[in-house]
Parts: sequence; structure tokens; C-alpha cells
Amino acid sequence: MFVAWPLYVVHAVLTGISMFIAALFHWTAGFNFSAGLIDFILSLRVPIANQPYMLLVLGLVMAVVYYFTFDFVIKKFNMMTPGREEGGEGEEDPDLSSADEKFAYLAGRIYQGLGKDNLKTVDNCTTRLRLTVENSDLVNQAAIKATGVPGVRVLDKKNVQVIVGTEVQFVADELKKIQQTGEVPDPIVETAKEVVHSETKAITQEIFAVATGKVMPITEVPDQVFSAQMMGDGFVILPTKEEVFAPLSGKITNIFPTKHAMGIQTESGLEVLLHMGLDTVELKGEPFNLAVSEGQVLKKGDKIADMDLQKIKAAGKGTEIIVAFTNAERLENIDLTKTGNVIANLVIGQVTSK
Repeated sequence: MFVAWPLYVVHAVLTGISMFIAALFHWTAGFNFSAGLIDFILSLRVPIANQPYMLLVLGLVMAVVYYFTFDFVIKKFNMMTPGREEGGEGEEDPDLSSADEKFAYLAGRIYQGLGKDNLKTVDNCTTRLRLTVENSDLVNQAAIKATGVPGVRVLDKKNVQVIVGTEVQFVADELKKIQQTGEVPDPIVETAKEVVHSETKAITQEIFAVATGKVMPITEVPDQVFSAQMMGDGFVILPTKEEVFAPLSGKITNIFPTKHAMGIQTESGLEVLLHMGLDTVELKGEPFNLAVSEGQVLKKGDKIADMDLQKIKAAGKGTEIIVAFTNAERLENIDLTKTGNVIANLVIGQVTSK
């Protein structure tokens, strides 16, 4: 809807047409609660149901109409739906032989995309570069997106955010170096150096509620970056108690200096971001009392932290705890089997790696 809103208008029109046709021929079903398949079957005996099978026929016809209409509109008006953004394919990155070179190269391309001498200040939160520029009109969003970052947000004439992921701190450090020296490093390619990749295997493991509270899909979190799944799929819990526990088994790879977020890597190579609260990076770690450290191996029931919910609310921040699987290329499937009110450490689903 937010990426190509005219398609939502087309959707509304087509929905209205389908409902008009159903009303014209008096095709009705006696839905009771969910309007799903089971409800449809149960409703066939309800007196108000009239030729309910025709609704299935209408649905199939409208599916074809939807497909060709959307296909025509997207291509005719060049709608920038996901995968069709300008510069979306990008150029092939060089074979960088170390993590430092990768971050330096990414920072260099972002710096160039921001415009010559346009960058003023560099800051970051858990997943985003928060940049102040002289003039955001000079920012080449397509060039920055071509680096492979999940997204770019121009907030106003002076502020730009680049969504990088859990490695944002390293990119920010390299960007600050470039800003200080004014020199964009060329990528260093060391073909003679052998790079050893660890082999991982596909594993399905259980996901646990990180706190007592209400479980929701990540699409319902009131933060556009997370709800649009720019950081990956996952879930969110609105906690009612202050204790926070491990969402799954894995190793803590990094803890953000302000204590509000950390990265976890599973045995199968999935990278998980645990983010406590919304915009709580601004609270400098005060509401959080960590019970873990970097490098620690987590298992079910391990306590991660205590959150001072009242202090977070008093600061005007959201208390939502977000769990996002950030390396989508390794994520096969996430099945959230439990939503609504839960207690901490309850199994709420499972995740499978590729």
C-alpha cells in the first residue's frame, strides 16, 4: 500500500465490483465468525445462505481479473513495487577478502550516493544509519539501494536514514573515517587469500515468547522499518512484565552499547535481532539491566534482561520487543502458531533455515 498506493485504489474498485455482482445475483453465505473455509462449510446450512458456491466461482474469476489488471497497471505506469525499484539490481560487488573491507566498501558507496560533500553528521541506532546532510535533494536513493541495503528513508531536507542491519555500527565507523579524511577507499581484492566458509545445515527449531505479554506478527509493530519487514520477518511482543528471555537457542554475537538490542546467531546460521522497545536507543541504556554478555550461548529459559517498562513509557517510547530474522537468504520459513496473550518461555512457533 505504501510502496505503490494506486494499486490499493485498484484493489478497492475491484473489490467493490465483486461485491456488487454478488449482491446483484443474491449470492450469499451465512458466515458466523471468521469468514474462512471452515466457517464457509458450516454456513452452508444457514437459512440466509443462497447459492454460496457461486462465491467460489466469482472468486476464481476475480483472481484472474486481479492478476491481469495489476500486471497491466504496474507495467503501464511503471509502479515501483518491490523488486522493480530503480537501480534495484545494482552492480556486482567485488570479491572482498575481509569483513573490514566489506564495511569500508559499503560505506564508500553510501557516501558517494549521499552526494559530494553533502554528509554532515553520522549517527546510528541498532539497524539504521541516522545521517544529517546539507541537502537531501542531492541524495541518490537508487545508488544507495543498489548497494543491497534494505532501504533508504529521506525524512526531510536535512535528515536521511539508511537501513543497514545489525552490522550498522561497523558501517557507521567506516563512514565516519571517510567523512574525516574525505577519501573513499578503493575495494581491496586479495584473490590469493583463501576464504573458508562454515558449512551449516537446515534446522527447524522452536521459537519461545521472550516475555509475558501479547504476541503479534511483526507487521503490526508501529515502526515502518520493522512492519515493512525491511529488517526481515519475525514477531513482536508487547510485554506486561519486565523480564526478557531468549527467543531461541543460539550465540550472542553482539550487544549494542545502549543495551537495548543484541544479535543472536543460531546453529544453522540464522541471524536474529532482539530489539527491546521503540527508539529506546535514545535512552542510553538506562531502562535495561542485562543478564548476558557477548559470546554467551543461549538456550531455552535463559534470562536476557530486565526492562523498566515504566521508565520507557515515561520517556514516551514504545515497550514493544521485536524479534527479527535479518538474513532472509537463510530463512526458509517462520511459522507463528501462537498469538495473543502468552506467558514467557511458551512455545509460540518454529523457524526453519535453508
